Amino acid sequence: MENIKVVWFQSGTCTGCTISVLNSSSLKIKNLLLDEIVPGKAVSLVFQSTIMAESGEKVIEVLKEENLKKDFFLVVEGVIPTKDGGIYGKIGEKTFLEILYDLMENCKGIICIGSCSCFGGIPASLPNPTGCKPVKEIMEERKIEKLLINIPGCPPHPDWFLGTITKIIIGAEIKLDELNRPLDFYSRLIHENCPRRPYFDKGAFAKSFSEEGCLYLVGCKGPFTYADCPIREWNGGTNWCIKNNSPCFGCTEPEFIDKNSPLFKRKEIEKIGEQK
Repeated sequence: MENIKVVWFQSGTCTGCTISVLNSSSLKIKNLLLDEIVPGKAVSLVFQSTIMAESGEKVIEVLKEENLKKDFFLVVEGVIPTKDGGIYGKIGEKTFLEILYDLMENCKGIICIGSCSCFGGIPASLPNPTGCKPVKEIMEERKIEKLLINIPGCPPHPDWFLGTITKIIIGAEIKLDELNRPLDFYSRLIHENCPRRPYFDKGAFAKSFSEEGCLYLVGCKGPFTYADCPIREWNGGTNWCIKNNSPCFGCTEPEFIDKNSPLFKRKEIEKIGEQK
């Protein structure tokens, strides 16, 4: 049986992306890790510090050994501190930055999970005292050319990640947008499928969270955000931000969080509904 090896590297992260994926309901994480997704092929998660049983030096040795084999896909969760040589984040005696350099050089491809590793997210927001950067920016600085897939979100929906991994396993083509996001999940604006869209079209806007109407005036970033949250929903299809009377914060976009702030203030509309 062919094992698709995955090294999941966690750097500057709250671990929310890991928790989101572990809570998957459409494809249970145990099935992804223990079963053959297609005949003769399975995922081998060889390193993931949150769910590994071992700790300390033994875990670091596993990471070193797998890196030398150069036959793995790299998943990066979390932002990378780069200021002062990256000393603000370490595993063992090496910085996140040093470890990432090694892993990027030796992997077969890179999947960034979460807005932090994709675009910088909250840790890279101003004033960013530790010089946090997303993976793509570090790749460009090092002139590393590898397959890069971004799965942004704070956190991302588990289907976005597991669906992408499944396509890699079966060898299917993954079409990406200009931000390296899979078009399967990030091709349409939240606004296009929002259940409150009829309110917008009629000009009926809520002025507080308790009112009926489109949430644009109270800060909804759905008109500028590409993701399929309205048709996929979260927690096994139970709910999602706007259904829960919260505006969309645009967490799948590079503008999150600095350029989307203040979160509860409207963002001026230029073009809405323009498909990619």
